Amino acid sequence: MQYAIYPAFAVPMAQDFIPDAEPLNHDLKVLLLAREAEGQRHANPVPSLSQQPEVFESDFELFSWKEDCIQRLKQFCWASLWRTVQELNRYSPQDMQALQIYSHTWYHVTRRGGFTIAHTHPMASWSGVYCVSPGQSVPERPDSGALRFHNPHYYSNMFLDPGNLRPQAPYHHGTWNLLLQPGQLVLFPSWLSHDVMPFHGDDERITIAFNCWFGRKT
Repeated sequence: MQYAIYPAFAVPMAQDFIPDAEPLNHDLKVLLLAREAEGQRHANPVPSLSQQPEVFESDFELFSWKEDCIQRLKQFCWASLWRTVQELNRYSPQDMQALQIYSHTWYHVTRRGGFTIAHTHPMASWSGVYCVSPGQSVPERPDSGALRFHNPHYYSNMFLDPGNLRPQAPYHHGTWNLLLQPGQLVLFPSWLSHDVMPFHGDDERITIAFNCWFGRKT
């Protein structure tokens, strides 16, 4: 056998972008901020995480809304997710036709000082985050509002010396911070721990999120 370095364990993640997302994101922003302004009508009545006043979390029925911008985004997200599931599992078109998707979908509006603590999403296989608006960038706070993923190899840095101090991606220690772009969709396994770092902009950081699980059609 020839010498090789290879990833024995890896975390599958995917990203996609809506082309020319600005008009769609404009419509989404107007709609989501208007629904937020209605107070508790569209808020999550039983949030699983402790929320700060600077973070609004909607209920989990977002993709059931009939507005055109919501349904267009839903089609885009599901198409990317179906492609990811098919390619990773090497499913045939017939296999995919037999699957049925279930989901929770919601949105966050985060203002200055808001953040989300580290968490996972039990009882789901795939999660996603779509960026409507990343909010104002703050040069002195380069990680403002970053979506942060935690390395699942929890013991990889339990002992460090020059032999393993600086392995490069994808073998690195610690976390991976992602500064979302407008129109960007990120898909990741629901078991992967993640959080949102404190947002320091003077406007709003607006994202749409979902958890999905699959069954077979009967």
